[in-house]
Amino acid sequence: MSQMTAPDAQLDLRGTPCPLNFVRAKLRLEKMLPGSLLEVWLDSGEPMEQVPDSLTMEGYSIEHIDDRADFFAVQVRRPVTPIAESSEC
Repeated sequence: MSQMTAPDAQLDLRGTPCPLNFVRAKLRLEKMLPGSLLEVWLDSGEPMEQVPDSLTMEGYSIEHIDDRADFFAVQVRRPVTPIAESSEC
């Protein structure tokens, strides 16, 4: 993972349970332009254990994870090329 860069958008999913947090992150990424960077704020525990891996399996690139004490900021890049359809958390 590379150094933190300024995201194109942020999505605060703190307090959102799995799999809803994954679904909301994926829907937001699908609305963004290819190559865009989304910063997703997640709670520790299950969200951090599941969401980054699920997004990676969907073809998104996790660029950086920042532990901000109360939550994690995960930077996810939407690929330039289209990705296959599927969903899981």
